[in-house]
Amino acid sequence: MRHARTLILIIGFVLLVQLAQAQWSPAKRLTWTSGWSEWPVLAVDSAGGLHALWTDNTSGHYEVYYRKSTDWGSSWNATRRLTWAAAFFVSVAVAVDTADNIHIVWTDLPPGTGEIYYKKSTNGGTTWTANKRLTWTSGASEDPSITVDSLGNIHVVWEDATPGDYQIYYKKSTDGGVSWTANQRVSWTQDASSQPVIVSHWSGWLCVFWVENSTAGNEIYFKTGTIGGPGWSASRKVTWTSGSSSSPAVSADFSGNLHLVWSDDTPGNVEVYYRKSTDGGANWAPGQRLTWTSGSSDNPAIAVFSSGNPLVVWDDDASGKEEIYCRGSWDGGTGWGASQRLTWNAGYSMGPAVALDAGNVYLVWWDDTPGNFEIFYKKGD
Repeated sequence: MRHARTLILIIGFVLLVQLAQAQWSPAKRLTWTSGWSEWPVLAVDSAGGLHALWTDNTSGHYEVYYRKSTDWGSSWNATRRLTWAAAFFVSVAVAVDTADNIHIVWTDLPPGTGEIYYKKSTNGGTTWTANKRLTWTSGASEDPSITVDSLGNIHVVWEDATPGDYQIYYKKSTDGGVSWTANQRVSWTQDASSQPVIVSHWSGWLCVFWVENSTAGNEIYFKTGTIGGPGWSASRKVTWTSGSSSSPAVSADFSGNLHLVWSDDTPGNVEVYYRKSTDGGANWAPGQRLTWTSGSSDNPAIAVFSSGNPLVVWDDDASGKEEIYCRGSWDGGTGWGASQRLTWNAGYSMGPAVALDAGNVYLVWWDDTPGNFEIFYKKGD
């Protein structure tokens, strides 16, 4: 057994060395607009197709746009505009199911306050369904997150101001987005709750994380549930810091382990932290600090290789302006390699999103090197 574990660690270390020595493609610019292209999200399907979405205000207000690559990012199809709603704020999220259907949700301001909308593509992004409005609330519904479980059920969470302070709400569809359950309130906190993210696993569970906003310092909370039932566990706190924890991002590996990253300003500036649970959130390994810089390390994103090894990306302004960095683990999140800087641009490189397949790393971010913010892409293999 000891020899087997040693072999696993050696293999994991070799994979990490390969990542550290990865051949990264040059940065590829994906947008050329007169407005700002911001906050991209990225998903990869089972055939290696890449699906990038972002928001852009070229039209005078923010809309959702989309591009696809079928050759691992070497070339991309023409940009497609997916919404026409005259919004002043848009937040988009994407998930791809086991049949390679693409599901997106976003925030849109019409008809007044923010509401959550949904649409999907069943043919790899060639055509899309009509917009479906998911919320009708008196308060603003914003910042959605989406996941699709192994049975094809679609799960959406968002923050909603209807109770007075923002709280986290949830709904799901069991028929491919045709019909949806009623809104279900997930958080009942004294202070506002925001920045929700949701993850599902093939074994049948869901987990929702969010930030509870408090004057005493923001912390990350979570609840667990099952894909077949409406019930949720009691809220549990996953961070205890003297500063403010924010920007949670989560991924689940094939073994059901949860990998959580977030930003925290406890050290005096914002740094990236990581925790792992091997039992669906019942217990957590101690938090690990992943960054030590003179600047702010923020907007972390995480993805996990099929080996169970996580890769984290973030932006950091230690150089005087934001650049994109990454760091990977060789043994499932216990040991970590050195941080790698991935961008060296004249402008600000911000808001990275990452996706993985069996052997490649795909990265998108927004960058104002051209004079206004545009979307850029690069690949590591």
